[in-house]
Formats: sequence, C-alpha cells, structure tokens
Amino acid sequence: MKKIDEPIYRTEEGRKLIELELSSLLQLFNTFDPSPFYEKDLDNDAEDYIVDTATDIGPGRPVKLVIYLPEAEVEKENREVTAAAIHNFFAFKKRETERDLRRTFRHGRMSLLIGMLFLALCVSARKLYSMFGFAGFWPEVFGEGLLIIGWVAMWRPIQIFLYDWWPIRQTIDVYRELETVPVDIRHRQ
Repeated sequence: MKKIDEPIYRTEEGRKLIELELSSLLQLFNTFDPSPFYEKDLDNDAEDYIVDTATDIGPGRPVKLVIYLPEAEVEKENREVTAAAIHNFFAFKKRETERDLRRTFRHGRMSLLIGMLFLALCVSARKLYSMFGFAGFWPEVFGEGLLIIGWVAMWRPIQIFLYDWWPIRQTIDVYRELETVPVDIRHRQ
C-alpha cells in the first residue's frame, strides 16, 4: 500500500514514467487497422491509458513511455519503428484535435452572430411594444420576457468562448508532448 506522500508515478532521469506491461507489442496497436505498422492506430485502451496518465502528470512535465515486454519479444522489436508509430499516432491525434478546436471557434462565431441578431430583434420588439403604449402588469411581463429570451440566446456562444475551448486546448498540449515522447522498450523483470 502506498503512503500518502509517496509519488504515484515513478521518475527516471527527471521524467515521470508512463509504464505499460504487455505480453506482445501487438497489444499496443489496433489489430483491425490495415495500415502499415508505423501508421497503425493505437489500441483504444492503450491510448486512453497513455493520454490519461500524461494528463494526470500534467502538461509541461517531462514524461517517458516505458513498455515492458517478455524478453523474447524485446529482442525482435525495432525500437525506432515502434517509437515512430507512437509519435505518428499522437501527431495525427493532435492535428485532428486542432481541427476540432477550429470547428468549435467557427461554431462559436456563428452562434455569436445568430445570438446577437436574435438579441437585437428581441430588444427592438420590446421597444416597439412599449412605444405602442401597452401598460400594465402583463405587458411589462411580456416585454421583460422578450429581453430575457434575447439574453438566453447568447448562452451558447458565451459557453463556447468562456468554457468549451480550453479543455480541447489542454488535450492538444498533451498530444503535442506525446508526439515526441521518448519511448523505451524493456524486458519484464
């Protein structure tokens, strides 16, 4: 049982280790992917573990991916090809996520335009309504309702520009680190 003050991840040469123990290197890759080895997708579970661990360690902190294999498997593996395959995968994921961020901002700009137009329409309708001299409780409720509905239309663009983009940006930072992560293949002890 680990003590509370004991670090969760081992450190080696100033880098936190992301450690995977496999019986074969093929477990690391998606076996349904027909691409050549160095272009294969990582297995979903392996990808999730690597990304979650790197996220948990924190962006900007140096990490190293260590893959433990049985000794017979280590001898026949080409470390450079494996590292290149992992780097290619995370470079692709980074580009894909950067595209998602651009789409999110494009969606935010369009939502902002629509929200502003709808807000202007609601404020104008409220002014017109009050210009015709409608007075009393219910006309005032209707006028305030128009104003509230206009501002509610601004909810989504505000959410996009204040909250939705930064988790995507953090994921890009993690992928950027993982596209150049040092990869070490070792035999299991």
